[in-house]
Amino acid sequence: MIARLLQFTTGLWLASVLGWLGWAFSRGRPLTAVLGALLLLSLHAVVLGLELLLHRHVSRHDGVTPAPLRALSRAWWTECVTGVRVFCWRQPFRYRSESDFLPPAGTSSGVLLIHGLVCNRGVWNSWLRTLRQRGIPVLAPSVEPPFGRIDTWVPTIDAAVRRLHAHTGGPVLIVAHSLGGIAVRAWLRQGGDAALVQRVFTIGSPHRGTWLARFGWSPNARQLRLDSPWLQALARHEAKTTPRVPFTCFFSDCDNVVFPPSVATLPGADNRLLRGWAHVDLLDAPEILETVLQCAAAPSPVPHADWRTGTASKP
Repeated sequence: MIARLLQFTTGLWLASVLGWLGWAFSRGRPLTAVLGALLLLSLHAVVLGLELLLHRHVSRHDGVTPAPLRALSRAWWTECVTGVRVFCWRQPFRYRSESDFLPPAGTSSGVLLIHGLVCNRGVWNSWLRTLRQRGIPVLAPSVEPPFGRIDTWVPTIDAAVRRLHAHTGGPVLIVAHSLGGIAVRAWLRQGGDAALVQRVFTIGSPHRGTWLARFGWSPNARQLRLDSPWLQALARHEAKTTPRVPFTCFFSDCDNVVFPPSVATLPGADNRLLRGWAHVDLLDAPEILETVLQCAAAPSPVPHADWRTGTASKP
């Protein structure tokens, strides 16, 4: 569904640009044609810039030291490029280009990749390719419905965890981006077998919600509003649950979607601050992939890092 939606929006965007160029040139207005086309092509950049300005305003009293304007500007430019590549190419047209990989059982842990809101498995293409090259079993389902309640993702996650565990015979590593991390927590609350999971890595997941979700209209976006009743109930359940699955939460001080930054952390988790990365671009952070690869190749406790004393910055 998301692939078809993004195919439509990408086609509409390009058709609007070409239509404007044709209309303006046909009336002998070349300057108007070029300026209008540039405006249409840069609409996503304007939205991303507004998100980062809101991030800077909302995050000024957060526990994480605010990112300087230079870092926010660099994150904005990179996310402009990454956003087009992911939402106008990988997800609408290349989401089947990298297949799941279930080799004969070996010594590696299996890795389950869970995408976020308005995404499909195409967002994981580079991850799928790398994990396959390393011989690591990996599944990346496209989870639907995309705009329903977060709880509706639970059956797909449960089936994928059980399939991967049955194939490898060992506990699964789960890597989840954005809303995917909250869906994994919902799965654990609704009876997900913690014994099947070695560790959960979340990447830019709004564990306490996000300020930006106040503008969301879908049921899952409303669940992601800051400290929403649904998220508070989830946290209360987790506080009473033992033993708990270990979490490593990667988050950024330049995230244009999940902010203020500290909302992407969990009490008791290994919370790791990566400075300078925007929301989707965070999936390309080498430290995250390397940490998962090390954990998959040699299942063992992941060294704990405290984001208050040590952080990694974007090169």
